[in-house]
Amino acid sequence: MPDAPVTPSPLDAYPPAQMARLVEEVGVRKANLPTVPTLMLGLLAGAFISFGALFYTIVISESALGYGPTRLMGGLAFSLGLILVIVGGAELFTGNSLIVMALAQRRITLAALLRNWGLVFVANFAGAVATAFAVAWTGALSHPAVTATAIRIAEAKIGLDPIAAFSRGVLCNVLVCLAVWLCFAARTVADKVLVIPLPIAAFVALGFEHSIANMFFLPLGMLLGAEKVGVAGMLANLIPVTLGNIVGGGLLVGGVYWAIYLRPKSKQ
Repeated sequence: MPDAPVTPSPLDAYPPAQMARLVEEVGVRKANLPTVPTLMLGLLAGAFISFGALFYTIVISESALGYGPTRLMGGLAFSLGLILVIVGGAELFTGNSLIVMALAQRRITLAALLRNWGLVFVANFAGAVATAFAVAWTGALSHPAVTATAIRIAEAKIGLDPIAAFSRGVLCNVLVCLAVWLCFAARTVADKVLVIPLPIAAFVALGFEHSIANMFFLPLGMLLGAEKVGVAGMLANLIPVTLGNIVGGGLLVGGVYWAIYLRPKSKQ
């Protein structure tokens, strides 16, 4: 007598092929989201990532754990931002790099993709900068060690040459989009909270560059007195980092998984 078919448990993770279909469907919905909700959700994401960046700044200040453990702890703190984005619901430019899977499937147009990216990028920037001003005005970083850490972070980012900024942007969004990708395997909120921190902690600990986080770090550093952090310096960092984030998330994660699971198979 043949064995009965095995019914997957409702608690099992979604397999990668099904995850790819879910990413495609979500990409279609994101691309077709009306302008006002897209902007509002983008503002939230900019603020959420800023909260993670602020938490990171506090945690690493005056740490006596040593370089590696301090970076790890800071990265775990920073993962708060993506947890808020994924679980709370928001539109994050870096994570939306995965919408290229819907584009590659011809479910959306290039114009729709660029519209989403443009609206979300601007809204993320506004949310991050507004949070930086709020933090500066409230005196949340008034402790001298924390202020010094925030200034040091901003000045280090301004000091990167364009190739290094681009390369770090690529590697950063590979890890960020892998964290988002893993969330599509999850069936519960707890699953999502568990899979996010390690990829995010890895990119932070390795010193990679996240464009939306930098939209908070750089204005905050400027408000706190960081040298050489002006508009020109911010653009010199954000442009290559943003381009790197697009390549890392859109091509090296979204493009690769599309080619593996969604690309039409050639007929024999």
